[in-house]
Amino acid sequence: MQELTKKLIAEAESFTANTLEQIEEFKIRFTSKKNGELTKLFNEFKNVPVDQKKEFGQQINKLKEIVNEKINTLKEALEDQNTETGKLDLSAPADSNTIGSRHPISIVRNQILDIFKRLGFVVSEGPEIEDDWHVFSALNFPDEHPARDMQDTFFLERNTDVLLRTHTSSIQIRVMENQKPPIRTINPGRVFRNEAISARAHCIFHQIEGLYIDENVSFADLKQTLLYFAQEFFGADAKIRLRPSYFPFTEPSAEVDVSCSLCGGKGCKVCKGTGWLEILGCGMVDPNVLEANGIDSKKYTGFAFGMGIERITMLKFGVNDLRLYFENDVRFLKQFKSVIQ
Repeated sequence: MQELTKKLIAEAESFTANTLEQIEEFKIRFTSKKNGELTKLFNEFKNVPVDQKKEFGQQINKLKEIVNEKINTLKEALEDQNTETGKLDLSAPADSNTIGSRHPISIVRNQILDIFKRLGFVVSEGPEIEDDWHVFSALNFPDEHPARDMQDTFFLERNTDVLLRTHTSSIQIRVMENQKPPIRTINPGRVFRNEAISARAHCIFHQIEGLYIDENVSFADLKQTLLYFAQEFFGADAKIRLRPSYFPFTEPSAEVDVSCSLCGGKGCKVCKGTGWLEILGCGMVDPNVLEANGIDSKKYTGFAFGMGIERITMLKFGVNDLRLYFENDVRFLKQFKSVIQ
């Protein structure tokens, strides 16, 4: 067996190749786990006399090193040769680099912002760690409102007013504090609420909220703005309907539904047979909010609206589980390569 090993070592050392196919044949002959020469030698190792095992083992390891080094050296030589001559080696492995994609949340966020930018809205951002004033008090939340409780909001320390913002409305407050009307701002951002994680809810999600304050702003302006958004985002045939609702910072307030684009309003599983899908909340800015932020409510009026980006993304792409957005599963993200960024 030692003579055979020496013969194989000499053969491996003298081996040359001009193509990748020849290198692959050499590799298979020596390293195949089924019938490779190295596999055969390792299998025979148990039959070698004890006093010869050390020398035989050293020869096998030497052969293994020579084979691996020969394979790598010849491959590099062929690649350099192809580069120098400028020829394309059709037998060379394909490029393993893959094209990435934006996250679906980022795709939809950018699409929504682009629509409102065309209407003159300016993007504003703010801190995720906020205080009670910007998240609750300045937005007309009463002291006893349940959103102020620990079970609904992440407070960073007990008995303090430092918390993770629960909505991007806090950005609107900062804009009103630092800018005089007319104000037309759109506010994207990540928000946090103390909720159990499931297919339909998460403790972290993303919002986009808008605010428009000027003289003689009416509810009709709000409705027309939201209709324009719906038709730009969901298609020219999209319709909206407004249902009365309540928010502490707007009066009157409404929930907005858009006609289901999957069934054309006829009713399907996604819209639960109603032909409508809820997409956002809105309303006229409460005078108390304007006054709290130093804006004359007798001279100025305004409207505000807000939507969850995850919700809109689910409707646009047919995603049925919120948790997919946060798991970074490459198989899920690859599905959005072809989407316009």
